[in-house]
Amino acid sequence: MKNRSDLVWGIILIIIGACLLVTRVFPETFNFLDWPFSIIGVGAIFLLAALLSRTGGLAIPGCIIAGIGAILYYQEMTGAWDTWAYAWTLIPGFVGVGILLSGLIDRSGPKFESSGLVLMAISAAGFIIFGGTYGLGWQVGAYWPLFIIGLGVIVLISAFIKPKKKE
Repeated sequence: MKNRSDLVWGIILIIIGACLLVTRVFPETFNFLDWPFSIIGVGAIFLLAALLSRTGGLAIPGCIIAGIGAILYYQEMTGAWDTWAYAWTLIPGFVGVGILLSGLIDRSGPKFESSGLVLMAISAAGFIIFGGTYGLGWQVGAYWPLFIIGLGVIVLISAFIKPKKKE
């Protein structure tokens, strides 16, 4: 083997080819899977490549693609396409999960755990605010300023916590 990435992409191509062959020979095999699973599968390929090649950067697009596929799968199954009015706020959270996974996979690279957590928190807050306002029926419309107050408290606390200096 020339390098690890050749091994990874070879395995991925074999898996994809085997799945495609099975669907040609036995068409009813994957009937229970809808088209959003194709999108989730592309994201899973990125995540698999990130794990096998220890290239953490591939985890970020993998999480974004798989997450969007999961949203589309939910919408396809329920017919609730109007949920996109607030479901888009989950995408920064998918980026945050990808950043966390990237830091875990590629330990030699820079660590972005805090930025991943911040993105996930922003995404959750946006989902609660927009979801409560536009469709989930939660009565958070009047209380959304509490999220800004909470963000201010977090910023104040982080201002008093000094990072440890490396010696």
